[in-house]
Amino acid sequence: MRQVVLDTETTGLSTAQGHRIIEIGGVELVNRRLTGREYHRFLNPDRDIDEGAERVHGISRASLENQPRFHEIVDEFLEFIAGAQLIIHNAAFDVGFLEYELGLIQYPQPKIEAHASVLDTLELARELHPGQRNSLDALCKRYEIDATKRDVHGALIDSELLANVYLAMTGGQGALLLDDESSRDESDAAEPGHGFAADGLRPKAGERYPDLVLVQASAEELAAHEQMLGKLREAGACVWDEMRKEA
Repeated sequence: MRQVVLDTETTGLSTAQGHRIIEIGGVELVNRRLTGREYHRFLNPDRDIDEGAERVHGISRASLENQPRFHEIVDEFLEFIAGAQLIIHNAAFDVGFLEYELGLIQYPQPKIEAHASVLDTLELARELHPGQRNSLDALCKRYEIDATKRDVHGALIDSELLANVYLAMTGGQGALLLDDESSRDESDAAEPGHGFAADGLRPKAGERYPDLVLVQASAEELAAHEQMLGKLREAGACVWDEMRKEA
């Protein structure tokens, strides 16, 4: 599964007032892992930037004078997102601006859904955390995602933060990294008190696992678990189903 976590910065809040996109940033996920592939462009909007917007993202019109216009990068951008699922926080805003830009240049397929599907992480967060603040900043704090390097909003850094928030919201990348365990150095495995052989899975000779207490999930817990899986399936990111298939 290929996903692109996407964010934009704009000259203001409303396309109805003629505001434009000035920055696009996106990072690629394949099978829920960051690939290192990214897309990033600053754009010349050919108009002034609202003071309030500039305070948020710190981008001035003067700094964009030598940047390309949207029509100059549209093909490379659409190629990057083609066939992917776009992960966007408050998707209506970003998609609205992207479709506005496509409409201005009379692009033959001006609807984003013609190029990629969209998952709104704001809607997902509201389902998971009703009645709570679900801004990107709030979610970073809730899921302990380090956002200290961000002084102002930026499309690329926000897409990177959102990628980590999305993975945390939908179950992370897996808690049992058995491959990492099995690759441990044999000398590490032999350290006193480790209790495991070189493959990281079996007790060493003469040792055994501690006695474990098996606790069965209640009916209410199982129902809550299935409800959560249902939400992950709707988001297209339920790795639990894939694990059960492999088992």
